[in-house]
Amino acid sequence: MAVDTTAQTLTWTYVDGDWYEGNVPIVGPRTHAMWLGSSVFDGARWFEGVAPDLELHAARINKSAVALGLKPTMNVEEIVGLTWDGLKKFDGNTAVYIRPMYWAEHGGFMSVPADPESTRFCLCLHEAPMLPPQGFSVTVSPFRRPTVETMPTNAKAGCLYPNNGRAILEAKSRGFDNCLVRDMLGNVAETGSSNVFMVKDNQVYTPAANGTFLSGITRARTISLLADYGFKTIEKALTVKDFMEADEIFTTGNHSKVVPIIQIEDRKLQPGPIATKARELYWEWAHA
Repeated sequence: MAVDTTAQTLTWTYVDGDWYEGNVPIVGPRTHAMWLGSSVFDGARWFEGVAPDLELHAARINKSAVALGLKPTMNVEEIVGLTWDGLKKFDGNTAVYIRPMYWAEHGGFMSVPADPESTRFCLCLHEAPMLPPQGFSVTVSPFRRPTVETMPTNAKAGCLYPNNGRAILEAKSRGFDNCLVRDMLGNVAETGSSNVFMVKDNQVYTPAANGTFLSGITRARTISLLADYGFKTIEKALTVKDFMEADEIFTTGNHSKVVPIIQIEDRKLQPGPIATKARELYWEWAHA
């Protein structure tokens, strides 16, 4: 039997009307999501007493479910209420990852599409410290992001993440923490785990949301906060060359919010003033 590597991490899961401690077994070998990938999830965060944009994450999981042919069974208010109920089970000392999920239990025609009437829901909360703002290194991945014609890129779908996973693993095999992933036209889309920004001559840029990557909630929040402070973000097609020549690079994502990139290929960078300000603005807003 495989060892449950989550056993040492405090986890609470809500499923079928009740809370259970630990990594609850909820799928079997004939569960549609187990063998045909019909699952969606979302990720929110609780840290330092706050859960920023929780309602938006709860709304997005339902949109993702519809995009993948599932049938949402919980409304936003129910998901938010359950989250706050579950958070009471933690001691408040460690950041918590908030993960609502939908998946299909059964398939439809010839088992291939999901049967929306078999959609199930769970909410998993587990302790997960956030990355410190020291930053990380990236290389350029040989793997690409798919388009909506080839994969459900309009959903936060579990089936998309093995591609991200192999990109990160390949980068790590070459000594880097993460990677820049391009779209099928060769423009930078994101990192293997987050949205990405760059700064050149005091101007902030981020790849335009072209349907090949998830345009994140934290991405949008950061663009808004920077704009209110006086830094307009230009969304456009950006090349690897653009990033190689950038003055700053930083990422946004649910897991650790705003984190600088301190190396791209063999070029070293320092956490820049705009990345630092973006993180400060996010923390100020979250606690306000």
